[in-house]
Amino acid sequence: MTQAEIKLCSLLLQEHFGEIVDKIGTHLIRTGSQPLRAVVHDTGTSLDQVKKALCVLIQHNLVTYQMHKRGIVEYEAHCSRILRILRYPRYIYTAKTLYSDTGELIVEELLLNGKMTMSAVVKKVADRLTETMEDGKTMDYSEVSSTFCRLADTHFVQRCPLVPDPPESADAQPPPPAPTLSINEKDMYLVPKLNLIGKGKRRRSSDDDAAGEPRPKRAKQTAESKEPIPDDGIYWQANLDRFHQHFRDQSIVSAVANRMDQTSSEIVRTMLRMSEITTSSCAPFTQPLSSNEIFRSLPVGYNISKQVLDQYLTLLADDPALKSSFPWSWKWNERWLASALLLKQYDTHPHPHTARTRLPGSLTSRPTQGLSWLSDLNAPHPDLHKALASLAMATLESIVQERFGSRCARIFRLVLRKKHLEQKQVEDFAMIPAKEAKDMLYKLLSENLISLQEIPKTPDHAPSRTFYLYTVNSLSAARMLLRRCYKSIANLIERRQFETKENKRLLEKSQRVEAILASMQATGAEEAQLQEIEEMITAPERQQLESLKRNVNKLDASEIQVDETIFVLESYTESTMKRA
Repeated sequence: MTQAEIKLCSLLLQEHFGEIVDKIGTHLIRTGSQPLRAVVHDTGTSLDQVKKALCVLIQHNLVTYQMHKRGIVEYEAHCSRILRILRYPRYIYTAKTLYSDTGELIVEELLLNGKMTMSAVVKKVADRLTETMEDGKTMDYSEVSSTFCRLADTHFVQRCPLVPDPPESADAQPPPPAPTLSINEKDMYLVPKLNLIGKGKRRRSSDDDAAGEPRPKRAKQTAESKEPIPDDGIYWQANLDRFHQHFRDQSIVSAVANRMDQTSSEIVRTMLRMSEITTSSCAPFTQPLSSNEIFRSLPVGYNISKQVLDQYLTLLADDPALKSSFPWSWKWNERWLASALLLKQYDTHPHPHTARTRLPGSLTSRPTQGLSWLSDLNAPHPDLHKALASLAMATLESIVQERFGSRCARIFRLVLRKKHLEQKQVEDFAMIPAKEAKDMLYKLLSENLISLQEIPKTPDHAPSRTFYLYTVNSLSAARMLLRRCYKSIANLIERRQFETKENKRLLEKSQRVEAILASMQATGAEEAQLQEIEEMITAPERQQLESLKRNVNKLDASEIQVDETIFVLESYTESTMKRA
């Protein structure tokens, strides 16, 4: 855990949950697993505040607990989950793009609250949508519920683990200090059958005055009179890994579109979409897909023939830049295995005019005529690990070119492609003068973007009898750039907080003026009165507000752009570690 990551986690916790949660979360990140009493003692915070902070962190899946062998419950913070707070706007925007405003609000509520029941989400989203509609229009619970079901079917939301029911024989035993949560994988996306009938309601401030009694008391009486919630105990959360899988697929499709054309990218999009549910988000390969299945799943707007599709698949497999990411591979599934077993009858009584071909594995010779399934054996499937590696290497090359110029990028790209090169070979292949090439190599070496490997001819490691080879350790370079990206985002957040703090008085004045204008417009004030209220903010102050808004928007956009780079590099490093 680097200091840049710890600092960024602290800033995110403070910005979203406050100082106390930040203090407890940062302490757990620095120290690792600790029991409750140790956290209270080390942070100097009261027991009640530590308990509330841990509840907030556990609610948002940022802290987990486990039973120690001595019977003590220890709490552990996960830095990687805290860093995902950076992508909350991106998750919400993706849900809006795929499932309109309803999906956006569902994902937003789940991210804001951590875990919620389906009925609570549906009612809250329906109320929020109703408030934005015209008078007389409301949002039905059934419409929100159908969108929630679609999100669950595509695995964008999932059930939270539950406490298993205790066995009947364990009635006399005391409950454990910490419950063990578990869930069956088949039930993770199973939506409970709820009969939610109703419509969204608008909040009206006049309702409290008309009731004639305090709000807390009236709310308590209303809660007591309500029937039990039908899905009580079944909580849902946003499946962030599924969102990451969608981001990865979009990056691959965009890369193919830039390399070839729109039709090829749509073919790759179809292949990824067909296996997005059946393939795990951390799997190195997608499911093998036959060309016939891809052809049937193409969008209606792409009127291409089967022959053209096969040509595109061949291009994807033969293109030098895409060949490693879209290989043709021999893969067997149950349907193909059943077909292979049925071929035994052809081996017993082969047709005399049937052609024979060599197949891998135990099927040394099989008839090909009249077997339509044979073309499905050579099934294309994207190699997701190699696709991520290609995206990460393109990102590294782009960063080198932006920081050090096109000539340094040429040298970096050359060493990356050739794996190992001596200095003289770099000068010759890159066609750069010796002095400039030497300076650029040492500049890249000092930035840890390339490394130097010594191969001695003799045991004494004499320089005159040693080969010095330049190489690119892509994993090490990606981790180094990740640390710099974390530091950059931390600097952006601190700059935004500084800008907001410096103009705090002006922002509060602007908010008061806007509130007064809204209330006067609601009561039907005249135009002259509204103009007089607006003039409370002078021209220099208005200009300062515009400048502040422009600067904050630039900082927010920069955060999103840096996070896109972080996502590519993180995905590559995680995939490489799992593959190793």
